[in-house]
Amino acid sequence: MSSISIALCTYNGAKFLPAQLESFLAQTRLPDELIICDDCSTDATPQIAKEFARRASFPVFLYLNEINLGSTKNFERAVSLCTGDLIFLSDQDDVWLPPKLSKFAAEFESSKNIGMVFSDAELVGESLESLGHRLWDFSFVPAERQAARNGKILEVLIKRNVVTGSTMAFRAAFRQAFLPIPTGIPNTIHDAWIALVIAANAEISFIEENLILYRQHPDQQLGIDWKLSEKIKQTTRRKRYAESIGFERKERERLIALTKVTENHPQFQSRDTKALIDILTETFMKESAQKILHYEARVNLPANRLKRIAPIAGELFTGRYQRFSRGLASAAKDVFETW
Repeated sequence: MSSISIALCTYNGAKFLPAQLESFLAQTRLPDELIICDDCSTDATPQIAKEFARRASFPVFLYLNEINLGSTKNFERAVSLCTGDLIFLSDQDDVWLPPKLSKFAAEFESSKNIGMVFSDAELVGESLESLGHRLWDFSFVPAERQAARNGKILEVLIKRNVVTGSTMAFRAAFRQAFLPIPTGIPNTIHDAWIALVIAANAEISFIEENLILYRQHPDQQLGIDWKLSEKIKQTTRRKRYAESIGFERKERERLIALTKVTENHPQFQSRDTKALIDILTETFMKESAQKILHYEARVNLPANRLKRIAPIAGELFTGRYQRFSRGLASAAKDVFETW
């Protein structure tokens, strides 16, 4: 039976940390160790961790960083200190459901070729109230799941990360493959990099079940903007498309940086993998450029409706309305919408 390590990173997490720690004790299969790396907290987080270590039914090791490392490098340190065969990443503000460790372990045991497993999660509010959504409603949509089932998980991950760190676990044998974790790739933190490297070297499995309560609150570093559709309705079109253009430009920066990092990284040097990454990054770069042209065309439409017809017709002719918006419905909206 594979041994299990949990790598928990903390920083000023006293408000929610106790519930997360208690959920470890409630697991139907307990971990073999818990590694906690605290990133210079100024609240009661270290004291809460020390108290938990005294009463936990499994070994707990607390490490206090001398300087603030930031989340990615703090996870890098926590992962490097784990001794288990399977390493689970944990944030400080979620709650794990009791069968999580046992179900993940069973998935790993189903095949030695599986290098990483991740699951869905239930989105909950600050007091653990259900928000009526699952994580994958936003982060791993049906088309991406189908692509992953068809063996295209690497393609999915290059386009965007669909693996949330607190829902993932991996074999410790792959640790040296992804360490150290680069910090110079825009929109890419530890979970995205780990998933990408392992996907290039092993099978990735995913469990279509909510196995954690993924808490959404104002102080978290990253979360899910589950109210995005409501916010879009309240945002002016100029601001909306300006934000989309900014996002696509940032994505181009990410792809350029990713290409530079992977072209010299030993885990991406097999002929097939390197060729796939080159093809995909070039494809996604071209697609992003076309999206920018589309959003610029729509945001720059004149206020006069009659004068909009020619640029809208031109944009329809390019096919970009069909590819990046809702086709004729979006074009008609652009003609008649009041500015």
